[in-house]
Amino acid sequence: MIRWILLVGFITSVVLATGAEKNQPNVILILADDMAVGDLSCFNKGRSRTPNLDRLKSESVYFSQAYSGSSVCAPARASLLTGRYPHRTGVVTLNMEKYPEFTRLRLDEETLADRFRSGGYRTGIIGKWHLGLGEEYHPLRRGFDEVEVFLGHLMAQSYFAFQLDVNGTVEDFNKPNDYLTSELSSRAIDFVRRNKEAPFFLHLAHYAPHRPIDAPVERVKPYLDQGLSEETATVYAMIEIMDEGIGALLEELDKLGIAENTIIIFASDNGPDPLVEKRFNNGLRGAKYEMHEGGIRVPFMVSWAGSCSPGGSSAPIHFADVFPTLVELCGLPGTSERGNKLDGVSFRNVLEGGGFDAPKHRFWQWNRWRPRYTHNAAMREGGWKLVRPFVTKNMPKEPSRLTPALFHLDSDPSESNDVAADHPDRVKRMNAALRKWTDEIEKDRKRPAP
Repeated sequence: MIRWILLVGFITSVVLATGAEKNQPNVILILADDMAVGDLSCFNKGRSRTPNLDRLKSESVYFSQAYSGSSVCAPARASLLTGRYPHRTGVVTLNMEKYPEFTRLRLDEETLADRFRSGGYRTGIIGKWHLGLGEEYHPLRRGFDEVEVFLGHLMAQSYFAFQLDVNGTVEDFNKPNDYLTSELSSRAIDFVRRNKEAPFFLHLAHYAPHRPIDAPVERVKPYLDQGLSEETATVYAMIEIMDEGIGALLEELDKLGIAENTIIIFASDNGPDPLVEKRFNNGLRGAKYEMHEGGIRVPFMVSWAGSCSPGGSSAPIHFADVFPTLVELCGLPGTSERGNKLDGVSFRNVLEGGGFDAPKHRFWQWNRWRPRYTHNAAMREGGWKLVRPFVTKNMPKEPSRLTPALFHLDSDPSESNDVAADHPDRVKRMNAALRKWTDEIEKDRKRPAP
């Protein structure tokens, strides 16, 4: 009898372990930098060449109304990795050297990597970090087991000569064939090979097509031959090289036999850089730095072969939603030991062919240095969007006195027609909700350090 009980117990444990393994897919979260919705060739009629991303889109749930957490990179990344509005996390601006206290991910914030590691995953980050300088803020201290990153822009002043912090040791890259995007892609493939036997979470944070605008001459020439300007041609070459690396990564997943057990998410951190020559962006107004759709609406796709039904969705998802969604999909511990409130909600139901219970309101705000909430803020309520206008990408010197604009995105996706004068009560109500949020979020930003 004892032997029989032990045998049944052993079989049960094997079955449970097998089930747990099946319920714990690998996750690869890929983020481009300053890539516009219109940079995908499937949207721009072949101006660019992104065959692998186009194929991934066809195999994914593609969210046509996906929003970043911010119109600039560091706050957007903070929101993506914490499931919270960036102001709560302490990351509200860009320059880590000039504004260190406004670019460090607070030590009482839990990251996706923390949660994955607590769920038994091997965690890695390759590419851009940009969430704080200093030993305490190093990604090795923020939940990542393996780190191959450039901490900020000073380590990547050229795509042909750059540095990577590899698990705490800085390495230089300046050989003739070194190119940052290709190096990051190769390292991502190596990470997958080394960790194929156990569930892993890999955050591949590309720099392309962020400035400096750099690409091999031979990769730029075909775009010049199309009649494009040199800067746009170079941007498209940079994106094409990133696309090739993503294609090689997807091919490696197939070779290793783990493609069907791997969730792939691809997005960009914000819209295109206005300091780079303007290019096609699917009719969206504005760019990086701004709270118009061109600044915060981003390409976003989720693929999980055999588990997600490919197709398009107009669900208005937000970067903060990625955290709770992956917690559900991967069977991770459901609550944080740190007790931080998530601002995001899971969109798992959308991936399984259902609807999306979006929060009533979604909010954004950015200005350089300390937050000034009269500047460059927005909120969405259903199809309505209220925008406090953009004033400057430099540090604002005083509160803005510009009046908010109101757009109805369902009928005016290009934000061409400000209807604030026609809906004064709605403007008043939405502006009050935005003010209430700014008061709450600023109080949380200033909470005592742990």
